[in-house]
Amino acid sequence: MSIQAQLLSVSTASPPHILVQAEVADLANALFADRYEEYPRLARVFGASSGILKRQAVRPLEWYAQPLGWPERTAAFVDGGKRLFIEAARAALNEAGLGAADVDTVVFASSTGIATPGIEALAMEEIGFRSDIARVPLFGLGCAGGVSGLSIAARLAEARPGTNVLFVVVELCTVSFRLDTLSTASIVATALFGDGAAACVLRAGASVPESLAAVEASGEHTWPGTLDIMGWNVEAEGLGVIFAQAIPPFAQENAGAAIGGILARSGHVMADVDRFICHPGGKRVVLALESALRLRPGTLDHERAVLADHGNMSSPTVLFVLRRVLAQGLPERSLVNAMGPGFTSSCVMLRRAA
Repeated sequence: MSIQAQLLSVSTASPPHILVQAEVADLANALFADRYEEYPRLARVFGASSGILKRQAVRPLEWYAQPLGWPERTAAFVDGGKRLFIEAARAALNEAGLGAADVDTVVFASSTGIATPGIEALAMEEIGFRSDIARVPLFGLGCAGGVSGLSIAARLAEARPGTNVLFVVVELCTVSFRLDTLSTASIVATALFGDGAAACVLRAGASVPESLAAVEASGEHTWPGTLDIMGWNVEAEGLGVIFAQAIPPFAQENAGAAIGGILARSGHVMADVDRFICHPGGKRVVLALESALRLRPGTLDHERAVLADHGNMSSPTVLFVLRRVLAQGLPERSLVNAMGPGFTSSCVMLRRAA
């Protein structure tokens, strides 16, 4: 039997500024209603149809009402991202009974800002990583980054048994907010996006202490001809969201077969999964996934709760869901799933620790 990475901890972190959805709606109305004739039709995305009650952000609400360019956005990303990285990482390490000096490899995923050196390097001295730590930054995975990054971290742990791998994902989606862009995709993003971070510790081999779960399998499926469904355009004023309206129907029609294929490659079938842990990209996406996976309506309850409390934070969101499932009690087998740019479905199978 091959060595399997063990999941030792899962933590989350949120920035301090609370964006109440009703207050965001008021600001959006003031900013867009007189400039964008389509806005009255789109304004309902801030209501009950979004499934969001509040979100968290690295800057207060009024910051987003001023003209912003790359310098302001990058400063917010670096400052806020570093703080969230340290908070999430320390919590995960503490939960695993480790210190920063015990980490051998750090995997860092983010797609909502640019920093070179990366956030994991900027935080290195303050958090206390060793000088010989291996750094593995990941960019461009979008909403799938929490799952694909977890899979990569698990494989790195398995490749070097006995070493500690810290996986951290930070996304500051709100930093991409654009006053200058009047489009359906931009308004929808304004109604959905929040900021957050999550972290996990993994180890493989005989020296693993009590764990939460084993990473039993992982895989991805990328659909050809779908590059325009989700992503970013790099523009003069900042990142411009690519957000196809076709995501929910696409997921409903295609996610089930893709996930079934991923499971089959690892010797499993849908019936082996006791709990699907999904990225709640939006209320309609959650409904589409329940249909695609043939789940009873309302099954993805933690997904809806995370969406209501935090919005769509991109890649950390699914790990917020995983943490809630762990608190309730992880079933025998769970499949963590997220879809992101590519357009790609990424999966990690977890088997509850004995």
